[in-house]
Amino acid sequence: MIINANEVGYYDLNKTIVASTDTEITVKNAMGQRYIGCGVAGKRITVEGTPGNALGAYLDGSRIVVYGNGQDAIGDTMNNGEIIVHGSCGDTTGYAMRSGKIFIKGNAGYRVGIHMKEYHEFFPKIVIGGKVGDFLGEYQAGGIIIVLGIGCDGKAPVGSFCGTGMHGGRMFIRSDEIPAGLPVQVSCTEATDEDKASIDEYVAEFAENFGYDKSELLSGKFYKLTPNTASPYKQLYTHN
Repeated sequence: MIINANEVGYYDLNKTIVASTDTEITVKNAMGQRYIGCGVAGKRITVEGTPGNALGAYLDGSRIVVYGNGQDAIGDTMNNGEIIVHGSCGDTTGYAMRSGKIFIKGNAGYRVGIHMKEYHEFFPKIVIGGKVGDFLGEYQAGGIIIVLGIGCDGKAPVGSFCGTGMHGGRMFIRSDEIPAGLPVQVSCTEATDEDKASIDEYVAEFAENFGYDKSELLSGKFYKLTPNTASPYKQLYTHN
């Protein structure tokens, strides 16, 4: 199915997507319509243009590919599936994400991965190609966030307050310098070869999606951020 979204409101657009029996759907001329793919399972959705906020919110196993930029709250509380954006995106990407994958070719805004979480096989992954704004991984409770810093010339590709309240999961920052001003909740170490091997498959997928060389990306220096075991936030949550 091909849908021309020109002058179509978000409600009617999403109603058409959900009701369609087609598993392959292309949305052309997207112009800020919100909630595209919200809660959708079992479909492959291609978006040409600029979708609005909450693209793929509560996504439940579908694949969404955007040829353009995204806005705020991409993958909000998504359960599973994959979102690939051939551009940059706004704030709160992956907010409370439960599982699945988000790949952003360019930059992302504030609070990427805020309160994302994991449970057994449900393991969320976010890979950002460029740089991100403040509060990356705020209150992160699980999953993995990778920021590759492409185009940042080795400078730390993260804003202020990275990992504030972090109490689970991992972050990998490709950078020649340690991110400045890390909070006490975060432990930061230079990534080992074993650490890099643990993110190989995600960097490989990013490289395949956007035409980069995986080996070149992984050859750079990475810093690994994990929760400080003395963090007071760990007292509020149950851990195995």
